[in-house]
Amino acid sequence: MAVGGFSSGVGDTNFEARITFTVIMSCIMAATGGLMFGYDIGISGGVTSMPSFLEKFFPDVYKRTQHPGEESNYCKYANQNLQLFTSSLYLAALVATMVASPITRKLGRKQTMLIAGLFFILGTVFNAVANSLLRLILGRVILGCGVGFANQAVPVFLSEIAPTRIRGALNIMFQLNITIGILIANIVNWFTAKIEGGYGWRISLALAAVPAVMLTVGALIVDDTPNSLIERGYEEKGKVVLKKIRGVENVEAEFQDILKASEVAKKVKSPFKDILKRHNRPQLIIVILLQMVIAIVLGLKVQDHSDNLNKGFGMLVVVMVCTFVASFAWSWGPLGWLIPSETFPLETRSAGQSVTVFMNMLFTFVIAQAFLSMLCHLKFGIFLFFSAWVLAMSLFTVFLIPETKNIPIEDMTEKVWRQHWFWKKFMDD
Repeated sequence: MAVGGFSSGVGDTNFEARITFTVIMSCIMAATGGLMFGYDIGISGGVTSMPSFLEKFFPDVYKRTQHPGEESNYCKYANQNLQLFTSSLYLAALVATMVASPITRKLGRKQTMLIAGLFFILGTVFNAVANSLLRLILGRVILGCGVGFANQAVPVFLSEIAPTRIRGALNIMFQLNITIGILIANIVNWFTAKIEGGYGWRISLALAAVPAVMLTVGALIVDDTPNSLIERGYEEKGKVVLKKIRGVENVEAEFQDILKASEVAKKVKSPFKDILKRHNRPQLIIVILLQMVIAIVLGLKVQDHSDNLNKGFGMLVVVMVCTFVASFAWSWGPLGWLIPSETFPLETRSAGQSVTVFMNMLFTFVIAQAFLSMLCHLKFGIFLFFSAWVLAMSLFTVFLIPETKNIPIEDMTEKVWRQHWFWKKFMDD
């Protein structure tokens, strides 16, 4: 079903395509991987503030929160086990994404998303029924494996299946779903925290099964991308899928473009070795530095031992939080996934996305594991620390990140990297 039409591409590339119902629904289903990731981010922050949850798994923290004024506001939650509960997911994700890379290349994006969904379901079960800290963290580790697989496959799936001119708009659905997941998680936590009996946190954790099942079912329904099918030798099937998602019969130009890229990809036996070659360094450097911006740009004016915040400062904090979330949601949030997923050539795309997720999870793990301790020692200075990193990366963006709008995904090397004022020097080989 075609709901619109246009020709995509720039220069001498002109791929006929329509915005089809198949593409839109495939992207919506795949993007639920972001919904699961966002829900998990939001839910973990909420349950760790529930007294019943803290009393059961983190009694030391619970005791400190029950005596306002006796402990610094910056240090109440400084507990290594509590930090491990949060950060274990990211540690598991950075390991899992390296495993996901060869699976994505050999089995396709579709199968990798399916594996992610199954990990999510299993991890949700472990967390919902946990009676010990060990089982709770084990559940987080399993969820982390799901994050590693989903974040590796979903952005690549979205970039490959989308028509060139709306690739950014469709890929941004991943970040949109992350944000929606965080919002839903906070709403759920608000209601479950009011449940008497001390089991509200179990409901919060169990409801993660909803996006987990959505991703699993979606992965069973969608077709794999033409790029992946052709790379794995299913050329005729890839052409059929390409006609289906583009809504036109004349896909020969785009098919030949993908076929050419797949022939190069088949010659590469080890994507991780190839990604270290000189001509892949621009993308690799940008991927690593993009993922360093995992921080908060918010200063809090809270006295060290106060248990309240006056209305004026309270409103200021809310405005600042909303400003940060809104700014992040249309800039660093989606583009941190979009740019890496569309700029690597086909032969190193799965490896490149794994490096993206690995670096993202590595820095997130470090922040999650150290944040509460840093907050206790640096107090409000921690936000100045993060702000400095954001400023540095903003300057990097202005001068060194190229524009990829309207460039066909298999033409990035020739039309982006070989034309860039700085990165073109790495394209000699």
